[in-house]
Amino acid sequence: MSSGRKRCATIALALCCAIFVCATARGQDVSRPSTAEAKKPFTWPAGKRAAVSLTFDDARLSQIDTGLAILDKYGVKATFYVQPANVKERLEGWKKAVASGHEIGNHTSSHPCTGNYAFSRDNALEDYTLARMEKELDSANAEIQRLLGVKPVTFAYPCGQKFVGRGREVKSYVPLVAERFLAGRGYLDEAASDPGFCDLAQVEGTGFDNMSFEQIKKLVIQARNEGRWLILVGHEIGKPAFQTTDAAALAALCEYARDPANGIWLDTVEAVARYIQREQASVGR
Repeated sequence: MSSGRKRCATIALALCCAIFVCATARGQDVSRPSTAEAKKPFTWPAGKRAAVSLTFDDARLSQIDTGLAILDKYGVKATFYVQPANVKERLEGWKKAVASGHEIGNHTSSHPCTGNYAFSRDNALEDYTLARMEKELDSANAEIQRLLGVKPVTFAYPCGQKFVGRGREVKSYVPLVAERFLAGRGYLDEAASDPGFCDLAQVEGTGFDNMSFEQIKKLVIQARNEGRWLILVGHEIGKPAFQTTDAAALAALCEYARDPANGIWLDTVEAVARYIQREQASVGR
C-alpha cells in the first residue's frame, strides 16, 4: 500500500474511534438503534389490549329473530355480512339492525365457493372470471343500498376463498375487494390479525359456531395476550347445532368483553379497520 493510502486509512480509523468514544461518553449504546428508531408496538385506543369483532354471515333468519335482542341488550355492535335475497325475508328486522348501529357488510349476491362443495357446484369459483366477480360484488352493494339505505364498506369472502378460475388461469380477487372496500374478512383462518402488519383487504376470520363460552374466551385471551384483532365468524344464532353460535355463549361473551377490566375493544369490523388504517398510515405502512 502506498504511503498516501496508509495515511488516509489511518485518518479514517481515527475518526471512527473518535465517534465511538464520543457516543460512549454520552451514554449511547452504539450497538443498537435509538429508542426513536426502534419499532413502536401497536397501541389500541383507551388502553385496550386487543380488539374483537363479532360477525355473522348470510343474513340468516335467526340473526334477526334471536341474535339482535342479545346484542342490543348488551349494547354490542356486530357486523352482518348479508346476501340481498336473504335480507328480503326479514326486511323490517334488518332495517331495525341498521337503526341500532350494526354494520351491514357485503357477502356477494350468490355466495360462490369452490365447486368441491356440492352446494356450490353450479356456482363454482373455478368457473368465475374477474369480470364476473366484479359484477357480483357491485350488484350486491347496489341491492343492499337499495334495500337498507346503507352502502357496505367491508366484505366477507364466501367460504373464506379468494380466487377465481382454475389451474394456470387462477387469479386472486383480493385486488377487486381492495378497490371497493375498507376491509375484506376471511374465514376458518388459524390466527387473529396482527394490527400493525395485516393487509386489511384480507384480514383473518375465526369461526365460533358450536363453541362454548369457555372455548371462545380462550381465543379472546390469546388475542389479548398478543395484542391482536380477533374477528369471530358465526352463522345461525340459537341452541348449539351445526353452524350455530350458541346464544348463551354469545351473551356471556358480550358481558365479558364489555367489562373494562378485561381490556377488550368490542366493535364492528368497519370501526376497528378504520382505526388500524390510520395507525398503519401514521408509520408509513
